Formats: sequence, structure tokens, C-alpha cells
Amino acid sequence: MNAPNRYELFVLDDGEKPVEVTEDTKIPNAATVKILKQDHTLANMIRAQLLSMPQVLFAGYKVPHPLHPYFLVKIQTDGTITPAAALEQACTKLIGMIASIEAKFKREFQYKDVEPTAAEDPYGTAAAPAWSGDTRSYMDL
Repeated sequence: MNAPNRYELFVLDDGEKPVEVTEDTKIPNAATVKILKQDHTLANMIRAQLLSMPQVLFAGYKVPHPLHPYFLVKIQTDGTITPAAALEQACTKLIGMIASIEAKFKREFQYKDVEPTAAEDPYGTAAAPAWSGDTRSYMDL
């Protein structure tokens, strides 16, 4: 009913900026970053990565309303780095981490394509019971 079309939640309009940085005038070394067409998944990863950086004093996010596809990230640093630079470093580290996870995932699932031999029982039904020597099933107890 009131919900926007699904594609409006992730497709940027012509001329629409995906990221807007607004410096905070009340708090030193702080900024609010508005990231469009994203949700809690990316927001939580960015917040966690920012908090792992020693230069960042505060990082938090909020999604103002569930029908509006954007979130706000508040960042405060210790002054050795700007909030925008901290965000850029955090995103770069996240991209590297995700690439590493993807490589590990692909490597592990290469072994899935290997055909099991006839002697292997994938469900372990031919194996001896855990209480070895006893031929009873667990249902007989």
C-alpha cells in the first residue's frame, strides 16, 4: 500500500548522490554521513569497522524510517583523521575483508564438486554405533 516499489529501494535516480557528508558544528571532529539506498546490513558492518579503528571515538547509525531507504552514520574521531577519511578507510577494509571471505568460500566449495566414492557413506549409516561393539540402536534404549 504505502510501501515504495521494490526497485526504488536500491536503484539510484539520475543525479542522486549515494553518500552525503555533513560536518557537525556542535561536536568537534564529528560528521553525519547519509548513505542512500542501503539498509541495516551495510550500516552495521560500517559501524563495527569504524569502532575497531583506534582513531574513532564514536560511531553509530540509525535508520530514521523503514519506508525510506537510507541510513545515517554519526562518526566522531580524535582529530588525527577526519570523519570522512575514517569512513573511507573503514569501507576499504570492509571490501578487503569481504573479498577474503569470498575467496575462502569459493575454495571450500570447490571440494563439494568432488564425487564421493561408493565406499563412502555420506550419512554415516554403515558406520559402527558410537558405543562400539553394541549392535543396538539408540531407539532400543
